[in-house]
Amino acid sequence: MILRELFYIDPDTRHVANDLRYEPSLDTTQMHRSDTRKTRLTLRQLNELRKSSEAHILEQESELAFIHSMYATPPAPPA
Repeated sequence: MILRELFYIDPDTRHVANDLRYEPSLDTTQMHRSDTRKTRLTLRQLNELRKSSEAHILEQESELAFIHSMYATPPAPPA
């Protein structure tokens, strides 16, 4: 395994971060009309779902912090 495969550098902040988003190129589970069996999730798929859920929660928290700072009451002017 290559070390750079473990880390993701965020292009906006230039800091090392985890890229927890969905990768459509890795999705090979497209269903066809002839598929009649129930699909079973693998541990890898469950892990990807967990990571994308965690990424969504982190994005919501950062957006909420931004909104709180945007709509916060301004500091009182010096008297």
